[in-house]
Amino acid sequence: MTNIQKTEAFLREQFAGCIYFRDHPEEGEYRLQHSYRVAHAAREIARREGLDQEGLVIGGLLHDVGYSLPFESEDSWREHGRVSARLARSFLERLCLEPERVREICYGIAIHVDGKADFSGEETAFALSIGDADDVDRFDAYRIYDAMAYADFRNLKIEDKKKWLRERLDWINRRLMQKAGTETARQMIANRLLYQQQYYEKVLEQMERSETI
Repeated sequence: MTNIQKTEAFLREQFAGCIYFRDHPEEGEYRLQHSYRVAHAAREIARREGLDQEGLVIGGLLHDVGYSLPFESEDSWREHGRVSARLARSFLERLCLEPERVREICYGIAIHVDGKADFSGEETAFALSIGDADDVDRFDAYRIYDAMAYADFRNLKIEDKKKWLRERLDWINRRLMQKAGTETARQMIANRLLYQQQYYEKVLEQMERSETI
């Protein structure tokens, strides 16, 4: 088996053993599918930027592996980057990878949520690309459906629908101003955010024509 195949097997094993995912299989399926999409985005960034493709695919697959462990509180999900890095390190050290390579993969995983790690490291293009690949998937087309379903958009009153759409558009405009670890990632993220922007603007336009002639 290749290192990537071993990583896939480890990820699936961790998620299969998660009690929460057993009780909420749809959450486990989403998290696994998201991890694969992030790995695909990571590979594309690596390919176009000349970075370590295998390492970024592994980082993409493992960036959320910490979700397989129980959260101690409602807000402890914010720690899942650092938790994922600890789980990833114990696995990666068994793959006979160079220590510095393991460290950089783990550092990228650790910082992908809030930019913080509980060990020292550098914000290299490689490390930042794990979080960027996560954003590529989080801002892609499926997240439009996911966000609207989470907000129960269909059942909102029309004024609340318009308010929600304006808030999303404001957030997109702010997010478009943020930097990425590479130019490739910046373009990939921007393209997806602009697609969301166009969609939400179209829905808002429809809402504006929904109450009077």
